[in-house]
Amino acid sequence: MVLLKSPDGGWGWVIVLVSFFTQFFCYGSPLAVGVLYLEWLDTFGEGKGKTAWIGSLASGVGLLASPVCSACVSYFGARPVTIFSGFMVAGGLMMSSFAPNIYFLFFSYGIIVGLGCGLLYTATVTITCQYFDKRRGLALGLISTGSSVGLFIYAALQRGLIELYGLDGCLLIVGALSLNILACGSLMRPLELSDSPLPEKSCLEKVADQYLIYHEKENDEENTSILEKDYNEEKCVNMSSRECKQDSILNKNGLISIHAKETDTYKQKVVEQTYFCKQLAKKKWQLYLNYWEETLFLFKNKVFSSLFIAILLFDIGGFPPSLLMEDVARSSNISEEEYVMPLISILGIMTAVGKLVLGVLADFKWINTLYLYVITLIMTGMALVAIPFAKSYILLAILSGILGFLSGNWSIFPYVTTKTVGIEKLAHAYGILMFFAGLGNSLGPPIVGWFYDWTQTYDIAFCFSGLCVLLGGLLLLVAALPCWDNCNNQSAKPPPNIYSYTVASSV
Repeated sequence: MVLLKSPDGGWGWVIVLVSFFTQFFCYGSPLAVGVLYLEWLDTFGEGKGKTAWIGSLASGVGLLASPVCSACVSYFGARPVTIFSGFMVAGGLMMSSFAPNIYFLFFSYGIIVGLGCGLLYTATVTITCQYFDKRRGLALGLISTGSSVGLFIYAALQRGLIELYGLDGCLLIVGALSLNILACGSLMRPLELSDSPLPEKSCLEKVADQYLIYHEKENDEENTSILEKDYNEEKCVNMSSRECKQDSILNKNGLISIHAKETDTYKQKVVEQTYFCKQLAKKKWQLYLNYWEETLFLFKNKVFSSLFIAILLFDIGGFPPSLLMEDVARSSNISEEEYVMPLISILGIMTAVGKLVLGVLADFKWINTLYLYVITLIMTGMALVAIPFAKSYILLAILSGILGFLSGNWSIFPYVTTKTVGIEKLAHAYGILMFFAGLGNSLGPPIVGWFYDWTQTYDIAFCFSGLCVLLGGLLLLVAALPCWDNCNNQSAKPPPNIYSYTVASSV
C-alpha cells in the first residue's frame, strides 16, 4: 500500500487535535491513579506494594506490549484500532467500579485499561507521522502534551468526583468520559492511496505468492475432477445399462493414460511445493537470525547498553512519585486544608512544560542532547533523595514541580536514541528500549510500596529510588565520555542486516 505524500497541514491539524484529546481521555485516569490509590488502600486494606501493582500495570502493560500494538495498527489501521481501544479503556474503567477485590482490578484497570492505552498511543503517533513530515516534531510534541494535561485535570476531577459520588461513581463517570475517544477515532481519516505503482515485492513475498498460486491450481483441478465424476455418474444413471457399460470401458482405457500423466504432474507439483516451502522457511529463519544478530550488535555499543540500563533504572525510580506522592503527603500528616492543588496536578502540568522546554533545547545545535538527558537523570535522582526531608506541602509541591519538569525528558528520548544508534536502526533500538521502560514502570511502584510495608516509612524507599536514577545517569555519563570515541572508531563494522534497514526505511 502506497500512501499519498504527507500534507503537513490541512486535515492533519484535525488529526493533531483528535490525537491530543485521545491521549487526554485515555491517559488522564491512569496517570492520575495516585488519587484512586488512596481509596483502594482504604477500601481493600491490602499492602501498599500489592495495591501499587494496579497503577504500575496500567502504565507498563502498554509499553511491554508495544510490538503487538504496532502490529495491530499496521494491519487494521489507526481508525479501527482507536475505536476498538476506546471501548477497551471505557469498559475497563467501568468494570473497575464493580471490583470485588484487588485482583479484579489487576485485570480490569491494570491490563485492560493499560493495553487500551498502549494501542491508542501507537495509533495516534502512527497517523500523526503519516500526515506530517517537515512539521512532524511539532505535531508529535503537541499530541504528547495531551497526556500531561490529562494528568493535571484528572487529578482534581477524580478527587472531586470521589467526594460527590464515591469511588465507584467516579470510575463510572471517568469511564463514560473515555467514550469520547470513539468520536475522536471516527475523525482519523486515513490518507488515500496514491496512483503510483506499487513497489516491487521482495523475494520472500514472491516465494509466498508462487506457493499460493500452485496451491490454488491444485484445489481447482481437484474440484474439476470431482465435478467430472459427478457428471459421469449422473449421465450413467440416465443411460441404459448396456450403453453405460460400453461407455465405462472406453472411459477406463482413456483414464489409464490420463492417470499416468496426472501422476507425473502431481509428483512435479509436490516437488515444487516442497522446494518453495523450504525456501520460505529458510528466508524466515534468516530474517530471524539477522534480527538477533543486529540486537547483539546494538548491545556491543557501550552507550546503548548504558542507555537501556539507565531507562530501566529511571522508570523504576522516577515513575513512583506520580503514583505515590499523594500518599507521601498523607504519611507526612499534611492536612487537606493546606492543599492549594493536588500534588499530582502540579507534577502533570510541569511535565507538559518540561516536554516543550526540553524539546526546544534539543533543537539547538550547540546543545548535546545526550548530555542534556544525563543532566535530567542526575537532577531527578537528587530530587527523589530529597523527598524524605520534605515535611510540608510547600516543599512537596516544589519537588513535585521539579520532578514533573524533569520527567519531560521523554520528549528528547527519541533524539538521544537516534544519536546513539543512528536513524537506520532507530526502529529496532527504540522498541527494545520501550520494552525495558515498560518493565521499569511495572516494577517501580510495587518496589517502593514493599519498602514502605517493610519499614513503615517512605524514607528508605525514595532514597533507593533516587540512587537507582543516579546510578543510571552516572553510568550513561561515563559511557558517553569522548574518550570512548577512539575505541568505537576501531570497532568492527556492523553486520549487514536486511531486516533492520527494511523496517527503518518503511518507518
